[in-house]
Amino acid sequence: MFNKIIVAEDLDSINIAVEQALKDFAIGEIIYSKYCDEALLKMKRAFVDGCPFDLLITDLSFKADHRNEVLKEGEALIEAVKNLQPGIPIIVYSMEDRSYKIKSLFSDFGINGYIVKNRTSIPELKAAILAIYAGKDKILSKEISHVLNDTTLLEIEAYDIELLKKISKGFQQDEIAQEFKNSGITPNSISTIEKRINKLKIYFKAQNNVHLIAITKDLGLI
Repeated sequence: MFNKIIVAEDLDSINIAVEQALKDFAIGEIIYSKYCDEALLKMKRAFVDGCPFDLLITDLSFKADHRNEVLKEGEALIEAVKNLQPGIPIIVYSMEDRSYKIKSLFSDFGINGYIVKNRTSIPELKAAILAIYAGKDKILSKEISHVLNDTTLLEIEAYDIELLKKISKGFQQDEIAQEFKNSGITPNSISTIEKRINKLKIYFKAQNNVHLIAITKDLGLI
């Protein structure tokens, strides 16, 4: 079994439940952190001391308070941890259930498991820990088990995401073109942007721009 685990979670009630679950395993050391910066600092110290953590369990959402944090959410923590320890197994334990977000965490950061928090998720979390320790990968909650096989979002590119973000903020096509030019994003002509927006509306079966933004927000694209 894993010998040293760190849990990044800011809610005491969740930490208590996770702590109870982990007691069933013969784990040498379990550290809890309510802040992403603090979790990363503890992992850096353990790494430098030659006794690194061998599993990270983290939420994605962390409520801001009086502390001035550099890493404000779990995705940033995961990226920083992967730079520190590329091979460390990571389980995301979160209420976030949007397909695009989950797929991006597996494809962009190489997480090993994703468990959606709900009333019955602790047994799934325990099963995920056992499976990942046994060498299995891409472990998901039953309710999102279809996500990695969903090809609906495969054609969406970073360019489209940026375009959708601009539309959601009320930018007109000529304003988007200028913003893209200023940022060095190509293609950036008004005609190309118009064609891309129309393509996205067809792709997502959206009736207009407002409908398009509503759909892509629901999917977690923006």
